[in-house]
Amino acid sequence: MRTAPVFNHAGVTVPDLDAGIAFYQGMLGLNLLGGPLEIGREDEPFGEVLGDIFGPRWARLRVAFLSTREGTGLELFEFVRPATVRPDEVEYWRTGPFHLCLTWPDVSELADRIVAGGGKQRSKVWTLFPDCDVVYCEDPFGTLIEVSSRSFERTWANRDGGAA
Repeated sequence: MRTAPVFNHAGVTVPDLDAGIAFYQGMLGLNLLGGPLEIGREDEPFGEVLGDIFGPRWARLRVAFLSTREGTGLELFEFVRPATVRPDEVEYWRTGPFHLCLTWPDVSELADRIVAGGGKQRSKVWTLFPDCDVVYCEDPFGTLIEVSSRSFERTWANRDGGAA
């Protein structure tokens, strides 16, 4: 059996980096590790790296680096050229990530903080299993945030077929 890699970080695009930092640091308590930085195609070494990743259309972005208390990273990106475009609705049917999940013992309390920070609560609180509540919210920038009262392993380990 292969050893699984450790999940290191996720990157999220926001239309306003300063507002993104204020929300994720101020409302949700993530630690700001670095930034905001502005990086252009001409800036070494990161401009070259980002140009290689994003291709010839990309010219400039702003980025900040945050982390949860256990060290999982969240990179926030504001694309300057081309500018960030927010879709009118969550495009969950597209391939790739469509939500983040945060673990918090009182999901309603964290949902209230998300709403107070300009986000919204998209679902009611659901009890999936005993002692496992979830609620789906949205940050002020359109990213879905699931809040679960239990860790991923505690929720899904030792369940026949993944459901109880």
